[in-house]
Amino acid sequence: MKDIIALSDTLYEASKSIRILRNISWDSKVADQFFADKARKLPVVDYPKVDVSETLSLLKKAKQLVPKDNLVRAWAEEIIRELEQGAHLLQSLGTKKFYYHSDQLYGSPKSPLMDGESTSLDLANHFEGMYEHLDGLDLGAPPEACILASEVVAQIESAVNRFFGAKAPEIYIDREIASNAIAGRRRIRVRDTACFSDKDIDQLIYHEAYIHVATSINGNNQEQLKILGAAHPGTTKTQEGLAVFSEFISGTIDLDRLRRLSDRILAIQMAVDGADFIEVYNYYLGQIGSADQAFESSRRVFRGGVLTGGAPFTKDIVYLDGLIRVHNFLRIMVAEGRADLMDLLFVGKLSIEDIPVLSMFEKEGLIKSPEFLPPWMKDTRFLVSYLAYSSFLNSVKLTKIKDHYRSMLADSFDNG
Repeated sequence: MKDIIALSDTLYEASKSIRILRNISWDSKVADQFFADKARKLPVVDYPKVDVSETLSLLKKAKQLVPKDNLVRAWAEEIIRELEQGAHLLQSLGTKKFYYHSDQLYGSPKSPLMDGESTSLDLANHFEGMYEHLDGLDLGAPPEACILASEVVAQIESAVNRFFGAKAPEIYIDREIASNAIAGRRRIRVRDTACFSDKDIDQLIYHEAYIHVATSINGNNQEQLKILGAAHPGTTKTQEGLAVFSEFISGTIDLDRLRRLSDRILAIQMAVDGADFIEVYNYYLGQIGSADQAFESSRRVFRGGVLTGGAPFTKDIVYLDGLIRVHNFLRIMVAEGRADLMDLLFVGKLSIEDIPVLSMFEKEGLIKSPEFLPPWMKDTRFLVSYLAYSSFLNSVKLTKIKDHYRSMLADSFDNG
């Protein structure tokens, strides 16, 4: 076991310098200048020179510590590969090579999903068609509102204080982030210029606090396997997939949120195909109408890459890709009678693919049980019932059913 702990310690030390979002962030002056130029000139962004020599040296040491055990070897070698790609990504900021390493880490819109056929782009286009069909339909949503960041901070602060007690993160406003909010173990930052709806606040609590903060604290509690406290790139798909699933299972997600996620994929593909920052900005402007939000959404696509097009940052495909992975894993877990493994998803920062080796580590006493679980995991009766039903529904062949109900709908009068 000492060998496993030493390997984990080395991987954890190597992960410390792989701070991708921090190094690809844009200064707020970039937006000021873009709007001063009336959105007609490409932004000018300077990226830091990141020294990853220590990281690569530690990864070389880690390779020498990898044991022969198949499960442990596969787990360790995949983390090493992901950290190496993260290091190379940081070395290639602002160049065409950035896209190659981003694709290696997160995939791209046309990368096959786990079925080997569908892609994130297919899913985004599916949602886009659905939005068109539902356009103008009254879904019972309250009137549009713009809840300011200060009020959002107050509501999140109240929720996390109740949930985490003395370990509650600090909540504060930050102008520099591209997302509406970013969470870590000690703090949740909320973008000052973002405009929030009632659903947005609940989504942030279930997504950022109950998943990202909780798994950060749980991972930090792992004294013997410190790598579980590192949010390295290889954990991103599972982390974001789990966070979006948390929105779904809690009923806090809505069509606006789904559209934001699918629009990100469409915008990334535009950039892959050669669209520059201004073209993607204008696409978003037409979609959402807000110049500020259009800029921030475009910044997510181009940060770290090339603003003239062809080399975007592809991380944002992982929200829907990760959701599919997490949802399917949970369904099959329940169908196979292995719901006993569910808590392992929350012991820290990990990939779903790590579950077999983590179950072995847990049996050997290397892993602590998670201190914090999201509310929907406290009483799993509804969760397990839903997943059991969902797993059966997925096995039903829909061709005849679709034809039958499509015929019924075609014969139905339009009450719109």
